[in-house]
Amino acid sequence: MSIPNNANPPKPEQQPGIGNPAPGDEATPGTPGTGENLCPDCRGTGKQGERPCPSCGGTGKIIEGIGGG
Repeated sequence: MSIPNNANPPKPEQQPGIGNPAPGDEATPGTPGTGENLCPDCRGTGKQGERPCPSCGGTGKIIEGIGGG
């Protein structure tokens, strides 16, 4: 008998985007000079195949630096 992947979801303090950077983030959420963008690896779906995207942690979003002068 296999245990479904969602049997032990991550705690909110461990989820990417809630104060914790995902592997694809350039900075911690809320860092000045950064903003949300769609994850380029999953194109905002949060999945790669049937699994959560490893770059965005399944959120479909990454934090990256915004352009400046």
